Amino acid sequence: MIGWYVHHHGWGHMTRMQAIRPHLGDEVTVFSSLPEPASLPPETVWVQLPSDSDAVVGPDGVRREAHELGDVTARGTLHWAPLGHPGHQARLAAIAEWVAIHPTSAFVVDVSVEVTMLARLLGVPTISVAQPGDRTDAPHRLGYDLADRILAPWAPGTIPAKALVGREDRVRSVGAISRYDGRARTEADADADDVRRVLFLGLALDPVRLAQTRELLSADGWVVESAGAGSDDRIDDVWPLLRRATVVVSAAGQNSIADLAAADARAVVIAQERPFDEQKEMARVLAAHGLARTVAADASPAEVVDSIRRAADTAPRWDAWQVSGSAARAAAAIEELAR
Repeated sequence: MIGWYVHHHGWGHMTRMQAIRPHLGDEVTVFSSLPEPASLPPETVWVQLPSDSDAVVGPDGVRREAHELGDVTARGTLHWAPLGHPGHQARLAAIAEWVAIHPTSAFVVDVSVEVTMLARLLGVPTISVAQPGDRTDAPHRLGYDLADRILAPWAPGTIPAKALVGREDRVRSVGAISRYDGRARTEADADADDVRRVLFLGLALDPVRLAQTRELLSADGWVVESAGAGSDDRIDDVWPLLRRATVVVSAAGQNSIADLAAADARAVVIAQERPFDEQKEMARVLAAHGLARTVAADASPAEVVDSIRRAADTAPRWDAWQVSGSAARAAAAIEELAR
């Protein structure tokens, strides 16, 4: 039995689990504050955890936000451990109770220093998923020190992860993990017609600049499409849109970039503000390797359009991102520890 913790910020951590899960032979129980997805693979159980960030009413009747419950970082040792928070206590207790009942061969943590510590204290081999950005703070270092394996979802030599220096013997760099790994690229191929199409993928631009950019592109003869760029355009399967787009404009999240690589897309990447400069580091690496054009987060619509035009004249070269087979390699790294 394998345990798997999925962080609840965004959908990327869950998407990564869903990409790797079909390659694992063991039963998997997933723990997350996210609601259970509509479908799960066979022999997969979803345990929804209570929130650890809701406001609570104390014995004195005063309502306090979670960050007001004492030193939530334990003097900088942890990222989030609010004192006396019933949700925080219940979620860790649920994991501990499950481990006590089920023989657990490994526990994948994507991501939480606190859950990594809990699993290791319970005597379970742990796999911590690494992330780009500056992760050299004390909690990240502690989490990596505790992990028996560190799964790096990027190709060797691409992300200069300073936090992993000295821990290389436990690191498994498997390539970027995409939900579309292995899907045929011939579907809705961009070269099938002469129409110039641009796809805005996710929240790369604010609504005002997105509207202005769309107007400029439409006036220049581009067909403009979007997926997840607004409140009413979420699409579960963006693969056909990725494949038929001449250029894709995306934020610099790990999963979005992995999907671009899987689709062999020409791309313009706009890094968003994220903790530990995760997306800024990702954009810097993409630009350094010549994999995508990058523009600043405050770029004007005219600058974005100019980058799209320039990207359209380039040839994709995503092989260095090593998406093909990455989910299977990640599963192999997990099973290596779970034996």
